[in-house]
Amino acid sequence: MRAISRLTLLFVLVGAWTLGVLANPVNAAAGAAGNVALKSWEMYWIDPDDPASREWPSPSAAWTKVDLDEPITKTRHGSQGMWIRFSLPDLTRWERPGLLVERLYGHRLSVYNEGRLLYHYERDYAYDRNKLLLPLNTAEFGTEIYIRIETLSERVGLTSAIQIGDYSALNARYVTRELPNLLMGISMIFFALIMLVCSGYLPRRYFGFWVSLGLFVLATGVLMTAHTPLLYLYFHNYGSVLLIFFDLALFALFPALGYYANQVLGRQYPLFNRFLSFVTGYSVFCYILMALNLLTRDRFFGVYYFFTVIVLGVLALTLLLSIIGLSIRHAVKGHRDAVIFSSGMGLLALSGIVDLALFYMHSMRYELVLWKFGLVAFILSLVIVLARRISYDHAKLIAYSKELELFNHKLQRTEKMKIISDLAASVAHEVRNPLQVTRGFLQLLGERTDEQHQRYLHMAVDELDRAAGIITDFLTFAKPELDEMRLLSLAEEMKQIEGMLAPLATMEGGALNINVPEHLSFYGNATKFKQALINMIKNSIEAFRTDGVIDIWAYEDQGKVTIHIRDNGEGMTEEQLARLGEPYFSTKTKGTGLGLMVTFRIIELMQGIIEVHSRKGEGTEMIVRFPVAREEAKDLPDRVRA
Repeated sequence: MRAISRLTLLFVLVGAWTLGVLANPVNAAAGAAGNVALKSWEMYWIDPDDPASREWPSPSAAWTKVDLDEPITKTRHGSQGMWIRFSLPDLTRWERPGLLVERLYGHRLSVYNEGRLLYHYERDYAYDRNKLLLPLNTAEFGTEIYIRIETLSERVGLTSAIQIGDYSALNARYVTRELPNLLMGISMIFFALIMLVCSGYLPRRYFGFWVSLGLFVLATGVLMTAHTPLLYLYFHNYGSVLLIFFDLALFALFPALGYYANQVLGRQYPLFNRFLSFVTGYSVFCYILMALNLLTRDRFFGVYYFFTVIVLGVLALTLLLSIIGLSIRHAVKGHRDAVIFSSGMGLLALSGIVDLALFYMHSMRYELVLWKFGLVAFILSLVIVLARRISYDHAKLIAYSKELELFNHKLQRTEKMKIISDLAASVAHEVRNPLQVTRGFLQLLGERTDEQHQRYLHMAVDELDRAAGIITDFLTFAKPELDEMRLLSLAEEMKQIEGMLAPLATMEGGALNINVPEHLSFYGNATKFKQALINMIKNSIEAFRTDGVIDIWAYEDQGKVTIHIRDNGEGMTEEQLARLGEPYFSTKTKGTGLGLMVTFRIIELMQGIIEVHSRKGEGTEMIVRFPVAREEAKDLPDRVRA
């Protein structure tokens, strides 16, 4: 979970920074102050029937004035390019003037000034988005610039203003304008590669989730990176390789998204499962077409374009609509993961719709930006859904581990109790008789020895009494002997217990405070009840430190007689508290643990419940609950058979 949180935070920080740079109007307009923006120019189509028009426009050529509000970007039938002509303004205001066109379509660019070639660039692959930046000379003021743009596609021409200004500022804008897109794409690729590497350490349950999300993020990052004009300008020799990566990512994008969505939706829609399988198979078919197209050097590019752009676009749109519909259906049912998933998808769709609306409102000259915000939100929603799944399963695993630990604890306790019962039943009676005989002989010897040796005999008798007490605990545990149950008054029983234990508490430097109402009564065995309460109170007395206090109070709560025994003694740790009541476990030096074990057994046989709360250094509180005697039962005889 920490790894997921760190990866998510890293991606959020990088994505937020790049989006902030992208959306910052100050940065977008950096270097624009003081520039001259030429928003109109003249154009002339290269005539395919006149080869000379490609070399230079005819003096009698009919030039067409073009305005930025209505640019011409679609090629004329039969033409493969156009000439652009405009006059340079005053360049003396800048020490190093330059020219920048941020958006244009074309594969081969040639720039001339007064018939002199200033710049030439060409590429032979399909990517037609381009930029133009070149330095100017102040002596070129008032001269005309001719730009020849040739294309291999159906788009050609300028779609942004011609910026004339300081070359250093234009150069900075030339790079920084595309840098956020490039950084966002690279950060997504880096994030996805880390996810895919880490997938090998995940359980099989999460492998499909993790890999599909990693592939989706990787494909998105590759698409965004490979669609940035900056790479094609600086690494134009590798442009065809970038386009191959673009197609590879495009074909993997939708199956990865579909598989992830199917996992979120529980894979419970057979029709969607079959459609997703078809989309995956079609993506494999597209990979085969791409390989054939590369091997034949674009000989079947038209067929390749039809299947990988038009048909794939229809399938992708159908898949997205299906995912949106099913996720909304799950969200309506209250499925929280579906709510998060559909929210992310909705933000992506909303940002795309707004982008397209602005794109068409500005006559298709608006640069799509908002969809990147939606994309980041959508990917974050996917990461959140996956993190929720892992967190939920981790919490379940912890809960199951605690239940298993509790079960093992109970099993061990049951086994120990069975051993003690068997031992008590077979041995205790046989051991008690010799102990009593030995004790009697020691007492006779004590009457006939001097005082110096009587001290040792008394110690031997005390040890025999302690051994007899342990055997009694064994017998009590094995055979509690609750044959007779009668109506007990809690107040009367506690008075007797107070009379027995108050002097002991005083001798240990403490006090025993008892506050029990007179009306509380329940059914039980008086002797065994006293034995259980005395064991608990004696343990509290033995845990006394300075100014020890034991508070005992009782009340009726939800049909139960509830007794609290609280002391301010040493207390216990969580480990000691968990083992309380186990055979042979005791926090006392000479303790056997049998006393509390017998206490728990007696309370259990009297249909009672015991709870223990303790903190080291603060004391211990025991809470005992017995079923309260019903009013109608008070007319019954005092003694009943258990």
